[in-house]
Amino acid sequence: MWQHEAEYPRSTSETLVFDIQIVPLEAHSDDGVSIALFFTDVTRYRRMTVELQSAHRQVETTNEELQSTVEELETTNEELQSTVEELETTNEELQSTNDELQSMNDEMRERTGQLDHANDFLESVLGSLRTAVIVVDTELIMQAWNGRADDLWGVRSDEAVGQHLLNLDIGLATDRVRPLVRDVLQGTAPREDPLRLEAINRRGRPVQISVAVSPLTGRESRPDGAIILMDHVDVATSGEAAPEPGAAT
Repeated sequence: MWQHEAEYPRSTSETLVFDIQIVPLEAHSDDGVSIALFFTDVTRYRRMTVELQSAHRQVETTNEELQSTVEELETTNEELQSTVEELETTNEELQSTNDELQSMNDEMRERTGQLDHANDFLESVLGSLRTAVIVVDTELIMQAWNGRADDLWGVRSDEAVGQHLLNLDIGLATDRVRPLVRDVLQGTAPREDPLRLEAINRRGRPVQISVAVSPLTGRESRPDGAIILMDHVDVATSGEAAPEPGAAT
């Protein structure tokens, strides 16, 4: 008979393990049955078995964790691949957008050059006129002021442009001009005869000014502003008005 892994607590901290074999002996008398007990110390084997089982469990756990990690890495790799594809698509879209922006910039530079050329041409035309020319928008804000207006009123273009018509500090009562501008902006036909007003020029001398207003017509045939023309006129001895020498007629 066998009793495997019988535990024997030697102390509170140490337990021995034995395999016990019980073997009957042949009787040579009638004194009774004799047996032999064989104790085999398998404590070290038991410990190694327990350690081996623990190692196996650790290996299994590690394998499971590795398998899980591999699956996570595969998922991450798929996500990275998807992200790379999205980035490639985004890069292509950005490149396309950049090409469009470059084309728009080129077109804008071309249009800016054309606009600068047109502005230079307009300033050249306005500067060559012998008539004071003032352009206002629908809110009566100064948009243009030529050199003749500078000579007449002593106000430079950079000082006048951007100001309201009624805020101009010149020797002309601009509130007298305002009704003419309002009529033109509202679509009323311009006054046929220029309006004559008393004024004080930049030299502080009293003068008579001939004022005419015309609409600044936009693409939709609606006034986008008004053009105010001012001429210095002399009063002839006969009482009739005559234009200043060299002034535009």
